[in-house]
Amino acid sequence: MGIIAFIILGLIAGAIARLILPGRQPGGWFVTLILGVIGAILGGWLGSLLFDRGLEEFWSIQTWLLAIAGSIIVLLIYGAIVGRRSHT
Repeated sequence: MGIIAFIILGLIAGAIARLILPGRQPGGWFVTLILGVIGAILGGWLGSLLFDRGLEEFWSIQTWLLAIAGSIIVLLIYGAIVGRRSHT
């Protein structure tokens, strides 16, 4: 998968992850999309580590599930860090 396809995958995965997570998340859409790209990287790394499958093809369902799962993890971690910081 090329770098442009990977960035598009991360952007869309970040948007989907934001829609899946309930409640109000800190940061705007731009932050969410950047975190989606980071989440796609994390999802691909975890997928290759745990399942011996990474982000292989753009139209593969496993690629999308790994990218969305990674984006959810990154958004949860970001929300915990930024949410804790704003309450103190």
